[in-house]
Amino acid sequence: MYDDLVKPAEVILLPNEINHHEHNYSQVVIGLKGHVEFNIEGMSSLILPGQGCVVTASSDHAFNGIGSSEILVLNLPESSSEDVETFQRINALFSANHYFQLDNKIQQLIRLLVSEMQASPDDLLLGRACNDTLIALLQRHVYAGKEQLKEQRINMDKIESYITQHISRKISIAQLAGCVFLGESQFFSLFKQQNGVTPHQYLLLKRIDLAKELLENSLLSLNQIADSSGFANQSSFTHTFSRLQGTSPSKYRKQFYSKT
Repeated sequence: MYDDLVKPAEVILLPNEINHHEHNYSQVVIGLKGHVEFNIEGMSSLILPGQGCVVTASSDHAFNGIGSSEILVLNLPESSSEDVETFQRINALFSANHYFQLDNKIQQLIRLLVSEMQASPDDLLLGRACNDTLIALLQRHVYAGKEQLKEQRINMDKIESYITQHISRKISIAQLAGCVFLGESQFFSLFKQQNGVTPHQYLLLKRIDLAKELLENSLLSLNQIADSSGFANQSSFTHTFSRLQGTSPSKYRKQFYSKT
C-alpha cells in the first residue's frame, strides 16, 4: 500500500541544483524531457528521454536536471499480504539498481499516459493505473534480459542502434548495459566474451570509424568531425586517431584524396 504522501506516479520538473536523498521504497525514474544527471550509490549516468533507472529502497542517490528537465517517477508501494503474488513477480525488477533504455512502443505509451496525468495530476486511480501498467512492462523486459543472459548473448543490434543515435555524445557503460537490461559488471563480461574487446574499446573504434568516413566523404573541419564523432575536443580526437591509425587525421585525409 502507498503512504498518503507518496504518489504511485508523478511527473516532476527538476531543478538544476543537485538533490540528494534516500527513501524506504523503490522507484523507477524515466526521462521525459531534457537531460538528467543521476548517481545511485556511486553508479553515474546521464538520463535522456526514453531512458531511465531503477532505484532500490534505501539506496543513496543524487540527481539534477540540465536546463529544463522532466522525469516520470513510479513509486513502488510496500509489500502487501493481500497481493503477495504481484510483489513476488516484480521482485526481479527491484533486486538491484540499474539503468535501462526503453523501446519506441513503450515510449509512445508513456507519452500518452503522461499527457493524461498532466491533465489530472490529483487522480490517484489514474496514477495507480499508470504505475501498474509501466511496472508490468518493465518487469517483462527484465525477464527477457535474464533469458538473454542465460543464452550468454548480448543483442548487438540494440547496442549498435543506441551508439548510432548517440555517438556525438558521451556514452556510459551503464547506458549501454541498460539497452539490454543488464548490470554493468554482467554486461562488461558478456560483451568482452562475445566481441573480443571491452565496451570502451568497441565504442572508441565506432567513433574512429565515423571519423574516417567523415574525413573521406565530407569537407567538415577537424573540429567539426571531432564533435560529430563524440570526442571531447580536436586535440583529443587528433591524439586518439593518430595513435590508433598510425597517421594524423589531416594526413589521412590528404592520403585519401590523393588517390582520387
